[in-house]
Amino acid sequence: MKFLKAIVAAGLVAASTSAFAADITGAGSTFIFPVLSKWADAYKKESGAGVNYQSIGSGAGIKQVQAKTVTFGATDKPLTVDQLDKDGFAQWPMAMGGIVPVVNIDGVKAGDMVLDGDTLAKIYLGTITKWDDAAIKKLNPKLSLPSEAISVVHRADGSGTTFNFTDYLSKVSADWKSKVGSDTAVEWPVGVGAKGNEGVSGNVGQAKNTIGYVEYAYAKQNKLTYTAMVNKGGKTVEPTADAFQAAVANADWANAPGYYLILTNQPGDKSWPIVATTFVLMHKDGSDKAASQEALKFFKFAFDKGGKMAEDLDYIPMPESVVKLIEKTWSSEIKS
Repeated sequence: MKFLKAIVAAGLVAASTSAFAADITGAGSTFIFPVLSKWADAYKKESGAGVNYQSIGSGAGIKQVQAKTVTFGATDKPLTVDQLDKDGFAQWPMAMGGIVPVVNIDGVKAGDMVLDGDTLAKIYLGTITKWDDAAIKKLNPKLSLPSEAISVVHRADGSGTTFNFTDYLSKVSADWKSKVGSDTAVEWPVGVGAKGNEGVSGNVGQAKNTIGYVEYAYAKQNKLTYTAMVNKGGKTVEPTADAFQAAVANADWANAPGYYLILTNQPGDKSWPIVATTFVLMHKDGSDKAASQEALKFFKFAFDKGGKMAEDLDYIPMPESVVKLIEKTWSSEIKS
């Protein structure tokens, strides 16, 4: 996390001293924060414009853009067309990535443990309570698992990561769907809450016998122990760029009104089962047109020159054909 904080601090300091370019303000998704930080740093060097982005969770980001305290919001739970029309928002996908279960168990290294959706749901329901439970041992016959209580960590804030995680659990577990359901915030049956992907990463990294869920870049940068997963096709897969790409390969953005698509539990033998998209929200008729124009310049830069930066963090950039659709959306919907 020191890496991320350093980038943002540098960007904000530079932005505050620039007299030549307007600051771009945004808030929301912690899921996209690692790559957005890289884009912001590169854009600052090229344009002189700073990006002041608050990584506060999708729910809070939506509230801030509704209140017009920021120019854009970022959410991993897309808004429906009705919601967009009500608030006068334009919405588009910015980047895709994987959500991974992470654990902290002595002797278990990244990729050693395998979980399936039903078992993961039962852990978060509190019906599987120990690491040597028969269901976990059946999936991991070669692992030496402790007879220790599982400490469950979940998000405490309104979170698009939580929305996608619970959407997946609802698709693979009838019990989860009926008892808890899917949203940015749910009534968790068990566990302790932490704020942001940052908070969950810190909690799991520091406490033994814990399990949490985070965007993959957080697991990678914090050297957390991610699990493998059994996907919809019954195949065991690890979280890799190829597995994320396989999951998003069939996304039909052109025929999704308001770009409303959810990409959890996708078919395919190579597909990672929990993939999410971060969406940007902006007012179609913003009161500060100069700020809107500057924000769109930043997003165009990210699409044109930020693909490699995204891939370096194992995000999936939006395909060129989708970027062309998005740029048409800007021209037709955003009045600035």
